[in-house]
Amino acid sequence: MKLKKTSISLALIIFLMTLQPISAQSEPKGLDNIEHIVVIYLENRSFDSLFGLFPKANGLANAKTALPQVDEYGRTYKTLPPVGNDVRFPADLANEPFNIGGYINLDTKHPDLTHRFFIHQMQIDGGKNDRFAQLSSAGALTMGHYDLSGTALWQYAKEFTLADNFFQAAYGGSFLSHQWLICACTPEFKDAPAELKQWKSDSATGKPIKDPTVTEDGYAVGTIQPYYPPFDTEHAENRLPPQYHPTIGDRLSEKGVSWAWYSGGWDDAVAEQKTDDNFQYHHQPFVYYANYAPDSPARREHLKDKNQLFSDLKDNFPKVVFFKPVGSKNQHPGYSTILDADNEVKEIVEAIRNSSSWSKTAIIITYDEYGGFWDHVAPPNIDQWGAGTRIPAIIVSPFAKKGYIDHTQYDTTSILKLIENRFDLKPLSSRDEKANGLQGAFKF
Repeated sequence: MKLKKTSISLALIIFLMTLQPISAQSEPKGLDNIEHIVVIYLENRSFDSLFGLFPKANGLANAKTALPQVDEYGRTYKTLPPVGNDVRFPADLANEPFNIGGYINLDTKHPDLTHRFFIHQMQIDGGKNDRFAQLSSAGALTMGHYDLSGTALWQYAKEFTLADNFFQAAYGGSFLSHQWLICACTPEFKDAPAELKQWKSDSATGKPIKDPTVTEDGYAVGTIQPYYPPFDTEHAENRLPPQYHPTIGDRLSEKGVSWAWYSGGWDDAVAEQKTDDNFQYHHQPFVYYANYAPDSPARREHLKDKNQLFSDLKDNFPKVVFFKPVGSKNQHPGYSTILDADNEVKEIVEAIRNSSSWSKTAIIITYDEYGGFWDHVAPPNIDQWGAGTRIPAIIVSPFAKKGYIDHTQYDTTSILKLIENRFDLKPLSSRDEKANGLQGAFKF
């Protein structure tokens, strides 16, 4: 009888031990809690220009020891250069940061500012950040900032996590920053015509007003149109040849992970329908790649219009989502306002928060690049491509730390690293392989 009872007890223990791991596996751990990663990609603002006044962030309160802006001879400006011909701004602004809101409202446009690959590096000036005004088409405006309190962006930053040490991955403008978001790489144009490698200067002052679009060794770093449509027919010459580098879309597809790039105005652009929304062709990075050529299965499956996002949110929401607002709503200086983009972001974020996907979603709201605006923090010198100026990044999620400022060093490739970590993907380059994957923003 004793032997029989012992056998039964041992069998029961073994049976219970086999049940325990099954129960543990049903509980998601860490990043596995996140089923959807959404990236909202806005335009052309530095961290200090938007969140320099954010309480407890590394903002303008810490910029008092920053070097003043200097002229081409290294002499400190007595007053900042004027904002072009814009009479709304005084011509004798003090050589220090100033509140743009003192002169125009959040729903008002202001001039665009110089934001180009080589000139950007000259503005940074080895980390001194003292040549922004000198090398800009908008002079003093480079030192301007807003008070965003009361906007949706500010409220999301207060409620969730604001990253105040997040940099654009590469120097310069939107074209290159969008490429680094999807491939952590700089596109190649080895046979580029000589005219794309030339500098252009003001004949009166000698001030550089345009730097090369393509480097001497054949890398495209400035705004250039894609080989495949849709492209800007007014600038259709010298288009970039089809690219073949692997992208994050390719990595996701290889693993069978659903994803999509949604754009405002995409359907109209593909149909060659001109609208007043100012669709920006060079903001569509996947179009530059042979895998997403017209009539390809990948283009049909993954490149979509903003309107489709709302349909997909109700049913079959992809695991990874990129959203690009149309030009008139992306906050780009010159053709969009602060509030245009703020309303666009709120529409997308609130649609997700009111959906069944919200409980398992992480939204990253960030910017492609600095847009010519000054920031007081010296960017890290990682390699020949960057990093560039500090930009805002807000992480909105049930898993984001609440009311938190994340001081971890990140850049655009940190978004790729987060996606790679979550879905077990191979890195695209050494940059995303070594990047921090936004881990400081979450608490599971």
